[in-house]
Amino acid sequence: MATTARVDFARPGSIRLPALPPLALYVHIPWCTRKCPYCDFNSHEKSGALPEQEYASALIADLEQALPEIWGRSVYSVFFGGGTPSLFSPRTIDRLLSDFRAQLQLASDAEITLEANPGTFEAAKFRDFRAAGINRLSIGVQSFDDAMLAGLGRVHGSDEARRAIEHALGCFEQVNVDLMYGLPRQSVGGAGKDIAEAVRLGAPHISAYQLSIEPNTVFHSKPPPLPAHDDAADMQESVEALLAGGGYEHYETSAFARPGARCRHNLNYWQFGDYLGIGAGAHGKLSSPGRIERHARAKQPREYMNLASQGASMTERRELGAKDLPFEFMLNALRMVEGFRSELFRERTGLEFAAIRAALDTAEARGLIERDQRSIRPSLRGQRFLNDLLELFLPG
Repeated sequence: MATTARVDFARPGSIRLPALPPLALYVHIPWCTRKCPYCDFNSHEKSGALPEQEYASALIADLEQALPEIWGRSVYSVFFGGGTPSLFSPRTIDRLLSDFRAQLQLASDAEITLEANPGTFEAAKFRDFRAAGINRLSIGVQSFDDAMLAGLGRVHGSDEARRAIEHALGCFEQVNVDLMYGLPRQSVGGAGKDIAEAVRLGAPHISAYQLSIEPNTVFHSKPPPLPAHDDAADMQESVEALLAGGGYEHYETSAFARPGARCRHNLNYWQFGDYLGIGAGAHGKLSSPGRIERHARAKQPREYMNLASQGASMTERRELGAKDLPFEFMLNALRMVEGFRSELFRERTGLEFAAIRAALDTAEARGLIERDQRSIRPSLRGQRFLNDLLELFLPG
C-alpha cells in the first residue's frame, strides 16, 4: 500500500518571491562497495548484483511525479551523488540522462557531475561516462597515504587514486578531488602532503574537509584517536595556505578552485537556490512565488523503488515558515568566503532585510562578519567560528 507524504507545515508567515531561483537536479544512487566507518550518508553496502534497471525506472517514475512542481523551469545542473554512482554502468547513466533531457528543460551548457570512487575506476568506463554526457567527475580520494586510507576503511589505494585522477583529467572538462584532514593519527605534515599531491596532479577543484565524528557511524560508537584541536586548526591553516599558493581560490568553507572551475551545482545550494532531489533518501527544496518547501524521499532503496512505482516516493514535505528562513538562508550563504549580495536575501527568501538586521548587527559587533552597502561576508573569525555565527540567526 502506498504511504501518504507527511505534510509538516511550519508557521508560514508572509513571503513573496520576486522571481523563482535557479533550479538544479540531484540524483541519489545509494549503493557503495563498502560502508566507510565515518560515513553518515544514506548509503548501503551492495550485496550481489545491483538492481540498476529497476532503480533507474524508479528514478524516472519519481521525476515524472515531480514534473508538475517544476513545470516550465530550466535545470542548470545535474549531480549524481551517493553512495558510489560510478558503480552503475555508463549505459544506465546514459539512459537516465536521455530521459532527463526528454522530460526537463535541461540547459544546453548544464554542468553534469558524477561522483566516483577510485576503487571502481576503469579507464574505459570513464570514457563511456563522458560519452553519456557527464562533464564533471568528483573523485572521493580522501588521502594519498595508504595507512590513512586503511584506517578510513577505503577500498582503494594511493596508486589507484593517482591513476583515476590522471585518466579523469584526460576525459572530463572539470574534475574535483575530495580530501579529508584531521584523520586518525595524522600529522600536520601528512595532511599537507595530501594537498600537495592533489595540486601536483593538476586537479582544477579540490574539496578539503576536516573529519568529523557523526552519530550513527562506526567511528561514533568506536571513536578513533584524532589529532588534538590545535593540531587540527594548524592543518586547516596549512591546507588553505598550500592551496592558495597553488593558485586555488578558497570560495566556500571546504571548496577550492582554480579560475573557472567552481562547482555550479554546489554554488546553487550555497546561494539558496532550488533543487529537486530524486532517489532513495534524496532531499530537495522547491519554491513557488509565495511558498518554500523542503521534500524528502524514502530512505531504504527497496521501499523507495516500491513507492516510486506507486507514485508515492515522497515521504516528507515541509513548508519553511518566515521564522525559519533567515537561518535556512544563512546556513548556506555564510559558507561562501566572499559572502553574498545583500539583495540576495530578499530574492531567495521573499522576506524584507529587516528580518536579519538585528542578528547582523550583533554578528558585526562580535567581529564575525564584514559588510558594506552591497554585500555581507563572514570575517576570518566568522569562518573559523561559523557555528557561533549561524546560531545568531536561529528562530527565537
